[in-house]
Amino acid sequence: MPNLTEVARSKNLLLKVEGHSVTAAMGDGEFIKSSRWIVGGHFWEIHLRPKDHWAGRHRPVTLKLVLLSEPRGGDVKAKLSCRLVDPASRLFPSEEKSVAHKFHRPGDYSSPAVLTAREDLEASGYLADDAYTVQCAIAVLREVPPQTATAADDPRPEAAVPSPDLLRHLRELLREGTGADVTFLVSGQPFAAHRAVLAARSPVFMAQLFGGMREGSSSRRVEIEVKDIEPAVFGALLGFVYTDTVPELDRLEGEEEAASMAQHLLAGADRYGLDRLKLICEWKLSDGITVDTAATTLVLAEQHRCWRLKARYVEFVAGYLDAVLETEGYRHLEESCPAVLTDLLKAARGVEGPTS
Repeated sequence: MPNLTEVARSKNLLLKVEGHSVTAAMGDGEFIKSSRWIVGGHFWEIHLRPKDHWAGRHRPVTLKLVLLSEPRGGDVKAKLSCRLVDPASRLFPSEEKSVAHKFHRPGDYSSPAVLTAREDLEASGYLADDAYTVQCAIAVLREVPPQTATAADDPRPEAAVPSPDLLRHLRELLREGTGADVTFLVSGQPFAAHRAVLAARSPVFMAQLFGGMREGSSSRRVEIEVKDIEPAVFGALLGFVYTDTVPELDRLEGEEEAASMAQHLLAGADRYGLDRLKLICEWKLSDGITVDTAATTLVLAEQHRCWRLKARYVEFVAGYLDAVLETEGYRHLEESCPAVLTDLLKAARGVEGPTS
């Protein structure tokens, strides 16, 4: 009986090729390496050939997926998908091209995914200022190990063990408010909660609710007004406190709406010392960079000391500066974080320097 399988996927891996005209001098076999990514527990790299030699006179742009780490538990099956995108969102993405391969050892690479003919790229709007951007995705098929024991081997009475339901119970506890001893007022909207849960999860709530508490005061219900945060954001933050999950980031439709929620949640996570939520929001924002949200997220990263997120956005904004300059977010960046402009200038000139 075959093992069960699951698929691990990456999202929006962006490769920006600058100096397209210079690549005409590259040899047919030469390629440009991407950064290293971890998908499905393995290290991967993408090799982009600006003019591959195998396809005759057309010399297309091709990409190959390369396995860098030692496969664990047998061969690794993976698929690379790629398409041209316009970071300024003036053009729809190009037709997606993909290639699948079975990798046996480190250094194995897939057959090429033919992205586009070089002549077609040069005649398209995707090539701007001698640069173009390729959006890639990696999907890795992983086998789930089978159960080592069967029902026939188990001497215990046959019984189905239910799935863990702790998170469901905590979610219901928050929703029903049974035994709640704290009420938060957010823009006039009440949120009932339990001080013991809050204090166990957040050092800020611990200090706020138990700092200097006198004997007997723990039996009284506390009411706290919360300012500078939207009710929907605070509700999502409370949900994370109780369940360690934040499904709101995946339920929202549209990149801008999801990015806005991630931005507000990051600020709230930093405010209440919820480091894991803060990191989740950083990853969400790193995964969905757009011209429209780049400047505002860069401000957020600077204000809340998210240095890895800041470095990623400085690189993006410097690469698409003309488009970002036209956004309202850039004017907000100029007014609230003028020091970041120095980092952008250095990045645009190719000068490396500290971002914190």
